[in-house]
Amino acid sequence: MKWIRERDALIAQTLAFVQSVTGRKDDVLQPATPASGTTVAVEIVTVEAVAVEIEPPQTPLPLRPAPLPPRTSGDFRSEMQARIANFRKHQERFEREREEYCAATLAKLRAAICDVSGPPAEK
Repeated sequence: MKWIRERDALIAQTLAFVQSVTGRKDDVLQPATPASGTTVAVEIVTVEAVAVEIEPPQTPLPLRPAPLPPRTSGDFRSEMQARIANFRKHQERFEREREEYCAATLAKLRAAICDVSGPPAEK
């Protein structure tokens, strides 16, 4: 089972890394002894640390807008009333436009019906 060997190698690498970073060895982190009759190969790998410098961004970050002052209850109430009034005006406009469109469409339909039937033809 290859994955078991890979797992054990990864555990050993991780343990070596932890020991190199902390500078001490913990017996608690040592792998458990295998059951009798089985052998486990553990490869210890040396890990080198690399220092990386992070450059600050070239353009300054945008400033956050100033937070809004807390609203008083009266201010909130008046804002809600204004929004409701705007919504009602909007709905009334939609209803008026629908009624005008319906009336115009019916007028066109009636005119088309009258033109098709026309006056009765004389014999």
